[in-house]
Amino acid sequence: MFAPLYPHLYRVLAPMFPDCLWSAEPEQPLVCLSFDDGPHPQYTPQLLEVLEHLGVTANFFWLGAAVRRYPDVAREVFRRGHWLGLHGDTHRAFPQMRPEALQASLSATQAAIANACDRPLDWVQTHVRDVRPPNGLFTPKTLQLLHSWQYRPVMWSVVPEDWRCPGVQRVCDRIMKQVEPGSLIVLHDGSYGGQDVAQTTLTIVEQLQTKSYQFVNIQELWHLKSGLESG
Repeated sequence: MFAPLYPHLYRVLAPMFPDCLWSAEPEQPLVCLSFDDGPHPQYTPQLLEVLEHLGVTANFFWLGAAVRRYPDVAREVFRRGHWLGLHGDTHRAFPQMRPEALQASLSATQAAIANACDRPLDWVQTHVRDVRPPNGLFTPKTLQLLHSWQYRPVMWSVVPEDWRCPGVQRVCDRIMKQVEPGSLIVLHDGSYGGQDVAQTTLTIVEQLQTKSYQFVNIQELWHLKSGLESG
């Protein structure tokens, strides 16, 4: 429905909010593949098997409530070496929350990750600091709060609207039309869109690999972005 608008929105917002991670501009064909709204007891394990088969490391932005509900799935994602980020405790829009409620939501998600992945809480607080706002909704005040709490806002450059379940082929076509070196792609392994995520990922990764793309994690994309700015 809004899929054709997202590329235009990205081009407008990214320069306005440069302290967020939207994409990078590497010299090589690199791309970052991320998944929101999980973990899910059915869709996430299917996705993990596809990623393992393809040899691809991805990035998961989790809901704390889902981590508490499915800790074994979360632990397996972590065990396989994928990058973890925060998507809030529930899917509530950040601008609708009072600052103390937003901070508590992010802290609760970190605590859920620590418990599920059997890591010390201080380790999670140090290593799991990337935050993607639900539905991409934020205000300058949201970003100010995230930075003041030592979180790193992560957005996107390719949004194929897979949560509307338009079909694998249409999602893949949208991605291939928009992708470029340094793109940050958003897909979903939760209740909305997750039923197609394994097949979509298999198809899109194979298509990108034929174009010599390699897959990086969020941390590597931050390094690429900061390297470009310092250069």
